[in-house]
Amino acid sequence: MFIRRFIQLQIGLLLYGASLALMVRADLGLNPWSVFHQGLSEMTGISLGLVVNIVGALVLLIWIPLRQKPGVGTICNVLVIGTAADVSLHFLPEIHGLPLQIGFLVGAILLNGVATGAYIGAGLGPGPRDGLTTGGVRLTGWEVRWVRMAIEGLVLVMGWILGGTIGVGTVAYALSNGPLLQIFLPMFEIRPRTAPIPAPVTP
Repeated sequence: MFIRRFIQLQIGLLLYGASLALMVRADLGLNPWSVFHQGLSEMTGISLGLVVNIVGALVLLIWIPLRQKPGVGTICNVLVIGTAADVSLHFLPEIHGLPLQIGFLVGAILLNGVATGAYIGAGLGPGPRDGLTTGGVRLTGWEVRWVRMAIEGLVLVMGWILGGTIGVGTVAYALSNGPLLQIFLPMFEIRPRTAPIPAPVTP
């Protein structure tokens, strides 16, 4: 069971990185965290994928006061997504023309929904940024939606200031991510097997 979950986790993380690369190439706006990552990449000259990995590792340090415990999936998230994004960006050419940009954006959002459902459904630990949200809920007592909105709003503004791309893709991602996850997570969620109920013994 663990091997199956681990393989699903890796596939989900690889696809997530590829979806990020597609959204970058679409150049119509990124999701909030990716706007922040891209802004840092532009400012520092470090590749986008490496920034994703570094930020993930730094966010894990914030888990310590929040008393969050990482899992296998958490560590893999830090190592794999950014690497997959850089590899995908290497092979994906820059594109031109609105129809092709829209196609890349739609494909990126759909692929991101599948990827998120796969890596969360594997049940091997949340990503660093997901854990930041749940830790914030525990710390503040706020509802998860408000904590998530506050965190993503903050990183979105910081990313925009740093030069990250905000556009129609940012809005499209925000509106579609929740509904897509609701569709794909049940498809990929691996639930622990329950032991069969033994038949009654006849005296």
